[in-house]
Amino acid sequence: MDKPKLKHNKKRNTAFLYEALVKELTKAAVEKNETTKRQIVSVLKEFFSTGRPLARELDVYKTLYETKEVDKEIAKSLVNESKRVYFGLSQPDIFNEQSRLISKVNKDIGKSVFQHFMPNYKNLATISQIFDLDIPIKTRIILEQTLVDYLTIGESTFKQLEPIDNIVYKTFVKKFNEKYNISLLEEQKKLLTKYIMTEHDDVEFKIYLNEEIGRIKKIISESSSIKSNKDFDKLMLMLESFKEKQIDTRLLEDIMYLQVLVKETE
Repeated sequence: MDKPKLKHNKKRNTAFLYEALVKELTKAAVEKNETTKRQIVSVLKEFFSTGRPLARELDVYKTLYETKEVDKEIAKSLVNESKRVYFGLSQPDIFNEQSRLISKVNKDIGKSVFQHFMPNYKNLATISQIFDLDIPIKTRIILEQTLVDYLTIGESTFKQLEPIDNIVYKTFVKKFNEKYNISLLEEQKKLLTKYIMTEHDDVEFKIYLNEEIGRIKKIISESSSIKSNKDFDKLMLMLESFKEKQIDTRLLEDIMYLQVLVKETE
């Protein structure tokens, strides 16, 4: 069963906030940044100590995203009991604490905390969405079934069971091939796969995208055949404009077109 694609505000996902802070703490430890370490530890103690609203909500999340390979009936019971406990929590208190936490992180630690790549981000988002009463009942039931599959099968196998990504991939490839009448290059496959399989605003994807644009720009600027083309200046302007553009399928198509262009010069 396909997993619905829904809008998700990661800053209102307590599990994401916690995991992002832990990642930032690990980074600070590796870099021996004692000041940042102390700040993060202080924030974690303030907001996630036993009994605090966010700590209680995090416990519900952890029950679900840290459980693997259980019996299907147990998985269903875990989802139902987690929902019961979650809806017994004070949502206004949670929202207010999240707002305070976000503000404190922005002010004392830095917005980069929210840009950490989370391998289990999709699962954290799914859990958040089954607790969202604004989402249609049918959609929530589908999401719950997806979560039951995850709890039953385990993460490594679960990731292979997300047909929606294959559908998105094939649809985009079909449209691109129809427009340009070419088969995808390896560089294009890599770009498209990373776009579909990661969150587009995460640091890892942005770093990769900047590197790929830099590679294309270098080849174009050093190619005598492209330099002699009357559209050379337009191509360079297009590359510069990518810095200001939103990351979406239109930008992706422009980059894939340039990947074809530079391949032909090699």
